[in-house]
Amino acid sequence: MDPMAPLDVIRAPLIETLPRLSAALAEAIPHRGLADLSANCPYAPFKVHGESPGDPGTAITTAEVHALRPLVPAGGSWQGPARLAGAEIPVVALASGVGEPSALLVLVRTVNTPLSEESLAPARALWDLLTAHREGMRTEIVPGTLAVSRAASAARARAISELGDAHGAALGALLGVLRDRSLDDTTARTRAVDLAVTALAELRSRAELDQALVEERTSEAFERLADSLRRILRARNVRLDLGTPGVEEGADRLLPSDVVDTASAAVRATVHASLEDQGLGPDSGRVSRIHIGWKVGPAQLRATVRDDGPGALSPDFFDARRVAERLTPLGGRIEVDAVPGWGTTVTIDIPLAPPDAPRQDPLTGLGARELEVLQQLALGRRNRHIAQELHISESTVKFHIANIFDKLGVNSRGEAAALAHKWRAA
Repeated sequence: MDPMAPLDVIRAPLIETLPRLSAALAEAIPHRGLADLSANCPYAPFKVHGESPGDPGTAITTAEVHALRPLVPAGGSWQGPARLAGAEIPVVALASGVGEPSALLVLVRTVNTPLSEESLAPARALWDLLTAHREGMRTEIVPGTLAVSRAASAARARAISELGDAHGAALGALLGVLRDRSLDDTTARTRAVDLAVTALAELRSRAELDQALVEERTSEAFERLADSLRRILRARNVRLDLGTPGVEEGADRLLPSDVVDTASAAVRATVHASLEDQGLGPDSGRVSRIHIGWKVGPAQLRATVRDDGPGALSPDFFDARRVAERLTPLGGRIEVDAVPGWGTTVTIDIPLAPPDAPRQDPLTGLGARELEVLQQLALGRRNRHIAQELHISESTVKFHIANIFDKLGVNSRGEAAALAHKWRAA
């Protein structure tokens, strides 16, 4: 393996991580596709990569990879034939020793010969390094990664697609049984019931897997946050008080992972800011106690951090740690209430629903000359006048108008003019 391969994989843009990982492992483990099931990945928990669209690596499902998890010990590997993409194919599966549950990498091999430990060891080391890097990104999630995760929701969309395919296949099988004239009523009914029960169990299993990948229970999220804070504060001899996670209507709700990770990162940044808020004078006091609250309502998660320090914190502390910048992609906000001599209370609110997607300007798809023609259209000019104004032929004007109609999805000059006025091209 190239000594620079680990650095190349970690530095890669999120969308390029899997292709570069595949290239780094190609010599040690020849393969034609791979699948990555990592619950701690902030971009997408399940990803696939193949050499071409028809390769098995691009058709593997989340449920198929998840079924291999019991075969692979954490920090270990497993190799052999597996049922993936509708066929028995040789694979190597690597389970990282970092995180819980361990991230799983499945490589679709080109041959079915056993690999030596010498070949597998560097691959496991690289996979552990990549998953440790992702765990760090999850703990201190950055705005760009968060925006991609929230906007795309690629893993969930893929899981929903798989559920739809499975549902369609089950309905097709049921219809086939019911339409089979060679079966009597009793036999047809028995087969139909068996198919329905099997399909229902499969659909529930896939739905639960999807939920486990992209959501986390309120109590588990708060306990994970508390564990990380205890390690920080114990060394500073600061007392940590935890409020009972408040969830309206008494349910231990499931929360989107991006909301949980962002709220946790914001709370940790606030705690660090509180520890640095030691005042300027000899009698200003030090932080000796920090209280963390965590409440989930119907529409938002609210986290509060309250300390007994000198109360000198200002929004500048949080700007330096990019707290507000992390909250912005989720529509979240932070409020700082500092009372000199009494301490500081920081409130972090994050909506549980994705923010509304901004409307995209339809004119951005037009070229410079097309915008000029559209501007003339919006002024009510005819083709001859436009041609004279822009020093082009009437046939060229007609050509541009046809392209404008096609790109804007309109059928008349009036509709095009209306869009131009709406988006200020005229």
